[in-house]
Amino acid sequence: MSTREIFDSRIESGLLLLPTLLVTVVFLYYPTAMAFRTSFFDSSFGRAEVFVGLENYAGLLTSSGYHQSIIISVVFAAVVVVGVVGVSLYLTFLIHEVDTGQGLYLISVIWPYALPPAVGALVFLFITHPTLGVLTGPIESLGVEVDWFNNGSQAFIVVALAAIWKQIGYNVIFMIAAMNNVPDTLTETAKLDGVGGLRRLVSVYIPIMTPTIFFLVIINTIYAFFGTFAFVDLLTSGGPSNATNILIFNLYQEGFSFFNFGIASAKSVVLFVIVGVLMFVQFQITDKYSYYGG
Repeated sequence: MSTREIFDSRIESGLLLLPTLLVTVVFLYYPTAMAFRTSFFDSSFGRAEVFVGLENYAGLLTSSGYHQSIIISVVFAAVVVVGVVGVSLYLTFLIHEVDTGQGLYLISVIWPYALPPAVGALVFLFITHPTLGVLTGPIESLGVEVDWFNNGSQAFIVVALAAIWKQIGYNVIFMIAAMNNVPDTLTETAKLDGVGGLRRLVSVYIPIMTPTIFFLVIINTIYAFFGTFAFVDLLTSGGPSNATNILIFNLYQEGFSFFNFGIASAKSVVLFVIVGVLMFVQFQITDKYSYYGG
């Protein structure tokens, strides 16, 4: 019996897809629907739900603290995305240019991505701790006082650097594959024309790698908004003075520290809308500027 005959039945195909559909509905669509529903209620721990309509959203519109969290989140996401893509491109290019030991360099760059986010945060805490960090002494020898436990700007930089460090490996995996697909004739021609390394990266490799780069920009944006919770939680807990209180941590505090489930649900919906709008804009840019050959 051929494979086509085995999967020709719609019923059989549906049964094969059923486990995936069940997991998706139970762990994605149902929680999303419940969060949207709860956002219209005054729902707190130990109290009965009270329907309040758009009151939770109106409260967010007039909350200066929440507005600050949105601004911090957008700036944080921009720093993380630009930092991850920029550093990953440069490291990928350096690895690509190496003839000996390329595999060892790849492993060295990729290994932080294999760490769970919580472990990565603790590693970075050990590296940058204001009094015990292995990098604190060298940095302070340059005349910079390291006190990111109390300095909001320093705390923001530390969390952003930790997030960038953790995500570089993921980007390098895709970028090295894309860079290896650049025709050797283009590289050889550029070298014969005397084009330097960085100029070759910018003018030859990056234009051809645009589909991969735009894909990674989208993935890194999602990561910056949703995947950096552990770094904020373990390094700064949103402080000092809410300098690192990004949206994902803000709604976590609202729901699991203050137990305001209605407001927390409204914040999750707003976060979903913000990221959805960013994804739409990025997809439009991707279609316009990506190079697919030809």
